[in-house]
Amino acid sequence: MIKEEPNVPIFDVVLISPEIPQNTGNIIRLCANVGACLHLVEPMGFNLEDSRLKRASLDYSDIANVVVHESSAQLFNSRSINRVFAATTRGSVPYTQPNYQLGDTIILGRESLGLSDDIIENILPDNRIRIPMQPANRSLNLSNATAIIVYEMWRQLGFQGAPSIINNNNTYFS
Repeated sequence: MIKEEPNVPIFDVVLISPEIPQNTGNIIRLCANVGACLHLVEPMGFNLEDSRLKRASLDYSDIANVVVHESSAQLFNSRSINRVFAATTRGSVPYTQPNYQLGDTIILGRESLGLSDDIIENILPDNRIRIPMQPANRSLNLSNATAIIVYEMWRQLGFQGAPSIINNNNTYFS
């Protein structure tokens, strides 16, 4: 399942210590479908051979670019990273506000705790994004939140890499 990191992914998705294999399996499928590289940072609450992860990712594991890192420090020290965004309920910037670029990175935290203070403190305040929710609600499911943000990032990049399609105005885009 683990492949070499692609030369130029459209963008990178980082999951810090994911806990639920089904969420990670869904995100593997998502990343395969949009051309993103998925980075998984240990410790994880499951192993990559978990049947629940395999069921959720279906056969997309064969075409997904998934890289496992021993720690967040190892991730950030092992590669050059352009711009980093963190998805957090403590963010004040709507996820639709940044102008995403090729090579950007979005970081999401574990299902039970989100991102740690030490990671959030290393992200520029303008890059701490949040998905709007009704008052008093705490959070969204990790795979749903990832899909919302990743598709906005990809939309802003003109769905780069996807075949041209016709929109509702009968105009083509790619």
